[in-house]
This record gives sequence, structure tokens and C-alpha cells, in this order.
Amino acid sequence: MNPMRTLATAGRVLMQIRHDPRTIVLLLVVPSLLIGLVAWIFDETPVFADIGPAMLALFPFIVMFLVTSIGTLRERRSGTLERLLSMPLGRGDFILGYTLAFGLLAVLQTAVAVAYATWVCGLEIEGSIWMLFAVAVADALLGTALGLLASAFARTEFQVVQFMPVFVFPQILLGGIFLPRDQLPDVLETIGDWLPLSHAIDALTAVSTGDEDAGYVWLRVLFIGCWIVGAIVVGSLTLRRRTP
Repeated sequence: MNPMRTLATAGRVLMQIRHDPRTIVLLLVVPSLLIGLVAWIFDETPVFADIGPAMLALFPFIVMFLVTSIGTLRERRSGTLERLLSMPLGRGDFILGYTLAFGLLAVLQTAVAVAYATWVCGLEIEGSIWMLFAVAVADALLGTALGLLASAFARTEFQVVQFMPVFVFPQILLGGIFLPRDQLPDVLETIGDWLPLSHAIDALTAVSTGDEDAGYVWLRVLFIGCWIVGAIVVGSLTLRRRTP
């Protein structure tokens, strides 16, 4: 892999997105609007204080998964990926370039979502706001990495959407949003404990309530980081030049 080629790929992706205002709105505005909608639904109740951190994990994760997976797949279906890989550009450069570009967008998205949830929606944070921001960025990067992984296996945009029940829905159901994981059946609790979104929800909730120390939070961020690296490596190894 070559750092200059990786940076060039990231720059090309960012330039493409710069000229697509709908994607910019989807990335930067929609997650905050959805968080605001949840806060509005549970206005004047204590519910948003309990589920707000989980929403901060959920919506950016889903949006980054969709945008990254569909964007990468379009590169392959349009023949752009095949042309790029015919030049001195490795699969690792391509995947890391995409990860870097969408990672930067994830940082912006997270900054907007955290600011909106805390300052506009009134989500109270007992812990450090910067730690909340760091965990939320890791969660958005997780959505990016899993989106890149899903795009390697999909042939059409429709198939990417079909992958959501595989990559996303189990993590939502077993993440502890609807029922604490320790109240789930033993098998489901064990599966949920190994899914990365569960740890993002746990870490964001811990920062929000201030019930756990920093070591508890960073251990979960490390777990999420392992999933991100694993998804990027597998995505690089399985990336195809073109769709059959």
C-alpha cells in the first residue's frame, strides 16, 4: 500500500461527495433529525434520557453503513473500480482511501449529532462530552467499515439493502435497546455480547450516566476498533474488480 495513493483516493471520494448535496444532507443532517424526532416523541418523559445514548449510536451507524456500502458498490458497477485497479492502485489503497474519506465525514456527522442531542434535545451527560464524542466517532466508523465489507459481497444496491437484516438488524435487536442484554435468553445474551454495536451502546450509556469509569468505556472502544480493523481487512481481501 502507498500512503499517497490512499490519500488521493480519499480526496477523490470527498470531491465526489462535495458535488452531491443530497448525500451531504443524508450524512450530516438526517441522523440529528431522527434523534430530534425521538426526543420529541418522548418529550416531558424520562424515556429519552434512557434511550438517547443508544439513538446516538444507532442512527449514525445505519446511515454510514448505507452510504458507504452503496457508494463503494457504484464504483464497481460503473467500472470505475476496475479502471482504478488497472493502475498502480492496490485494493488496500482503495479500501483505506474510502475508509479515510468516510471516516472524516463520520467525524463531522458525529460532531453535529452529539451537539444536537446534548444542546438542542437536552440529553444530559454526566461523563465527559469528549469521551462521548470519541465513542460516537468509533460507532460511525464501525458503520463505515461494515458498509465496505457488505459492498464486497453485494452485486446491486438492492442487495446492499438486503444485507441490512444480516449486518444491522441483529445488532439492534440484541444491543440492549429494547431489553437489557442480561435479561435476554442466555444464547442471545452471549451473541449480543460479541456484537460491536452492543459495546457502542454500552459505552455511550456509561458516559451518559457516569456509572462506569474510563477504563470500562475505552475497553469497549477497543473492542469496536478490533471489529473495524477486521471488517476493513476482510473487505480488502474479498473486494472484486467488477460485478459479474
